[in-house]
Amino acid sequence: MKLPTTKPFMVGRYLITPIFRINENGRFTASVSIRSGQGSSTHCRIYSFEPEFVSSEKALNHAASQGHVWLSNPQAFA
Repeated sequence: MKLPTTKPFMVGRYLITPIFRINENGRFTASVSIRSGQGSSTHCRIYSFEPEFVSSEKALNHAASQGHVWLSNPQAFA
């Protein structure tokens, strides 16, 4: 398995995009977008995660790592 990245990456037919958001308290929340398909058949899921992080880099690393987890077991996010 590849190491997580903080940039969008393709795995098979999926585009995994780590995302972060800054909260009111100045901490960061991680999310990941998982997209497949093209044109009118595009499907996108966005998952947000509970822990807050002290930096955007840590939030992005967590999001990328969770994207890899989803690839190996999509049912874990159901």
